[in-house]
Amino acid sequence: MKVDGALLLTDPAEAGPAARRLEELGYDGAFTFEGPHDPFFPLVLAARETARLELATAIAVAFARSPMLLAQIGHDLQLLSGGRFILGLGSQIRPHIEKRFSMTWSHPAARMRELVQAVRAIWRCWNEGEPLAFRGRFYTHTLMTPFFVPRASPHGAPRIFVAGVGPRMTEVAGEVADGFFVHPFHTPAFLESVTLPALERGLERADRKREDFAISCQLLLATGESDEEREAAETAVRAQIAFYGSTPAYRGVLEQHGWGELQSELNRLSKRGLWNEMAARVDDEILDAVAVRGAPNELARRIRERCGSFADRVSLVAPWRPDPAAWADLVSELREPAQ
Repeated sequence: MKVDGALLLTDPAEAGPAARRLEELGYDGAFTFEGPHDPFFPLVLAARETARLELATAIAVAFARSPMLLAQIGHDLQLLSGGRFILGLGSQIRPHIEKRFSMTWSHPAARMRELVQAVRAIWRCWNEGEPLAFRGRFYTHTLMTPFFVPRASPHGAPRIFVAGVGPRMTEVAGEVADGFFVHPFHTPAFLESVTLPALERGLERADRKREDFAISCQLLLATGESDEEREAAETAVRAQIAFYGSTPAYRGVLEQHGWGELQSELNRLSKRGLWNEMAARVDDEILDAVAVRGAPNELARRIRERCGSFADRVSLVAPWRPDPAAWADLVSELREPAQ
C-alpha cells in the first residue's frame, strides 16, 4: 500500500523542502489541494527537489478551469517531474463554482466526464500528433496551430484521478479516470454500499479492469501519545467532520447511517458561524464511523481493516499534526506487506 502525505503550506516557497522531507521520510507521494494557495505552483518546486515522489493535486477544482488550461498545466508538470505527476480533479460544490470562481455550474457528473475526455484529446494531439477535433456538449476544442504545440512528453500523459462522494460522480471516475480519490468524509458502510459499487459500474461501462485503476483512500486520523493529545486531536477531527457534514452534497454519507437530519442542523449552524457548536454535534459514534482513531500503535492495523481490501494507496489527513515526521513510523508500517 502506497502512502501519501499532504503539503500543508503557509508559504508556497516552502514546497520544495517540504516535499524533499516527505521523500526522505519514505512517503510515496505528496499532494496539494485547492485551499488558500493554487494547488499547482507548489508542485513545480516540489518536482525540482525530489526524485521519486509522486506529485498530485488532491484536488484541483476542475470547473474553475478549462480543459485546455488543465491540459497545459498537466503536460508541463509531467515534464518537470519526469513523469511523476497525477492530475487530481474534483467538482467542488455549486456555490463555490458560481460565487467564488464565477464559472458555470451544470450537470457536474456529465461535465466532469467530458472535461476529462477533452483533456485527454488535447494530450493526444500534443503527444501523438492526433488532430484536435473535440466537440462535446460543454467543451469544444478544434484549434491547435503549430506555434502552441509543446514538445511531446517522453513520459506520456499524466494520470488523471477524480474525486467524488455521490454515486454519479463516482461512476464517472470509474469510467474515464485512471484513479479515484475517496473523500475523507466517508464511512466503511457508505463505501461498501455506494462508492465501490459505483466504481464497478463505471469500470464495467468502459470495459475496463480493476487492476488498471487505482483507488486512493483519504483518511482522517485522530490519535495521540497521551489522553490530552488524543482529546485535542479528536476535537480537531470532530470540527473537520462537522464542516464536511454541513455540505448538502455530502448528506448521503450521513443518511447511510440514519443521521440525515444532522446534516440539516450542521448546515443551519454553519450559516450562523457557530463552528464550535457544530463540532459538539459530532458524537463518538460518528467520529468512529468517519475517522480512524486509536493509540498510535493501533493505527496501521485499523487502517488496513478499514480499506486494505480495496485501496491501492492511502492519504493521511491530519491537519492538527502537520509535521510529516510524526507519521514516519506509521508510513513505514503501512508500506510493509500485511502479515
